Amino acid sequence: MEADTLGPADMIIESATKLERLPITISKPIPYTFDLGNLLCNDTNPLPPSPSDSQICSAARDCAQALINQLLTTCPITSHPSNGVLLTLPSSTTILPREKPLPAERQQTKWEKFAKKKGIKDKKRGEGKMVYEEETGEWVPKWGYKGRNKDGEGDWIVEVDEKKEIEVQGKGDGSTLQGEGRRERVDKVRRNDRKQRANERKERKAGTIN
Repeated sequence: MEADTLGPADMIIESATKLERLPITISKPIPYTFDLGNLLCNDTNPLPPSPSDSQICSAARDCAQALINQLLTTCPITSHPSNGVLLTLPSSTTILPREKPLPAERQQTKWEKFAKKKGIKDKKRGEGKMVYEEETGEWVPKWGYKGRNKDGEGDWIVEVDEKKEIEVQGKGDGSTLQGEGRRERVDKVRRNDRKQRANERKERKAGTIN
């Protein structure tokens, strides 16, 4: 009658108290090796030729218990008011395989292929961006704001090239030599941009074909 009144929780507690408490100290003929950074315990002790489920479970339980013992005895443990008790793992020693394949090698651009063929070496970053101007005794940028590539665009008087002047006047659109220099520079930038976009399209097309 008394057994019939026990609930499921009481029955679990009663059966747990009857189980034999397993030892927490593990001793094996071949000592375990650990990689605590990966929470790994290596057991090289051989199992029987045809191990039963209970033998496999026992070996797995011993590995887990040995790993816990190693963590608690070798890793620093700290307590934090908000995060609770923290255990700091060391760096891993086992090299794990990559999850994804290696990235494909980047294809060389048209300029890189040309530079390699001609033996042209790339300049270091920041090298050659400034140039010394003897007239003013100052270092000025080669390009951009107040760059040397804009010399003559803001001058109120320029040296006349007769052939150039005839070409400009022949356009009949009010062009001047001062403005012509800026238009040439802008056109050159646009041509370079078009070439760069064309090269990028060729690279993408080559990448999809490969």
